Amino acid sequence: MPGHSVLQLPVPALEEWVRARTAHYDAGFVSPDPRFGHAHVTALGPFAPTPSSDDLAAVADIAAGTAPVRTRLAGLAQFPDGIIHLVPRPDDRLRDLTARLVAAFPQWPPYRGEHGPDLQPHLTVDAASDDVDLASTAALLGDVVPVDVVLDRLQLAWWESGRCHVVREWRLTGPDA
Repeated sequence: MPGHSVLQLPVPALEEWVRARTAHYDAGFVSPDPRFGHAHVTALGPFAPTPSSDDLAAVADIAAGTAPVRTRLAGLAQFPDGIIHLVPRPDDRLRDLTARLVAAFPQWPPYRGEHGPDLQPHLTVDAASDDVDLASTAALLGDVVPVDVVLDRLQLAWWESGRCHVVREWRLTGPDA
């Protein structure tokens, strides 16, 4: 499967846990790049595989107009495709960031438009299987959550087995909302 780029908000507080879980499933997706956000909330993905300078400038403008996002990651949920994730609360500022990115880049609909217009911001932590469900993932997480976080960076990350890395990164520097 070829790689793809993602605009993502790294979550350092959960990096060690998600990185270990990623290694459990496929070590090829464990990045040697210390900035890479294995633990992240996707803002827009996939994104342009080779963004133009105008694309990068537009992302920089959006990041500059976005204040750091304070949220709590506590509740676990599961999507119909089996992805087990943490749900950020509140999520309105995350939804707003995605909406502004979608407006700037309509040619890159979130998740290729496969999940409809009402996208739930989330942080992927596991995948359901015969041996994995919400209860087993909650047990693995233990006292790692709940966690209050401040998301203050937007990364353009490349996801591909053996090649995961940060392409660009912008600080969220907008005024508090």
